[in-house]
Amino acid sequence: MVSSIREFVTSEHIRGVPEVWGRLTRHRAALVGLAIVVALALAAVLAPLLTPHDPVQQDLNQVLLPPSLEHPLGTDHLGRDLLARILYGGRLSLFIGVLAVAFGLAIGVPLGVVSGYYRGGVDLVIQRLVDIMLAFPSFLLALALVALLGVGLTNVIVAVGISTVPRFSRIVRGSVLSIREQVYVEAAQAIGAPDLWILFRHVLPNALAPVIVQATLSMGITILVAAGLGFLGLGVQPPTPEWGAMLGEGRLYIFHSPYTATFPGLAIFLAVIGFNLLGDGLRDALDPRLRGIL
Repeated sequence: MVSSIREFVTSEHIRGVPEVWGRLTRHRAALVGLAIVVALALAAVLAPLLTPHDPVQQDLNQVLLPPSLEHPLGTDHLGRDLLARILYGGRLSLFIGVLAVAFGLAIGVPLGVVSGYYRGGVDLVIQRLVDIMLAFPSFLLALALVALLGVGLTNVIVAVGISTVPRFSRIVRGSVLSIREQVYVEAAQAIGAPDLWILFRHVLPNALAPVIVQATLSMGITILVAAGLGFLGLGVQPPTPEWGAMLGEGRLYIFHSPYTATFPGLAIFLAVIGFNLLGDGLRDALDPRLRGIL
């Protein structure tokens, strides 16, 4: 009985991957989002090959130069090449997004699984804590945590990651509440399977779809929150290039040299909209109710 249940669940997931990918490739907005995300990731990884300039090298003889062949996006108030800073800043912004989402997953998913599966007093305590965190907007919560922990890359990742925990916890709990009532879970419980085995073999794999969608959407949110902290001077500290910090520096020269704020802002915009479009496409592709539509 146990082996047959395991084989059924595993085979369903394996057969479902090509089907989901096929539906995703028919979603035009998702493909646009995927192309944007891949392009940004490749630009960040290949930054040394795309520009010869050092992102932190100052040259006071080339301050606030407009876009040219030597500096395609111009230079900032310290003579640093904006293209180099945006490319290298993409590494840091995407890195913060990935680690913050991973941090939120590592805490929010277990809390949601335990809360939804065991219910009762455990569920009550966890969800009241989640409600308290949800009472604060993500940026305000991250801002308060940074003020408490202090500025710096590690503290920004922790603060932004904690702000994503309530969403993951609430989404996973809702899925687990439904999954725990399914026949295959009741069958596993009836034959005396341990709770951990049921959670890892049956409950968690079947709750992954909404988690994947939320993780993708949260990438855009975390990049935006981290950029907001950087804009206020509470994120990654100079001279390290980071999109939010660059936007904050460029706002002082927005009327004289608007490109100093425009290009970092466009980078943030593209990253957020790319992950949002991809997340929307994944949601539609992973939703069984839409199989006949896409």
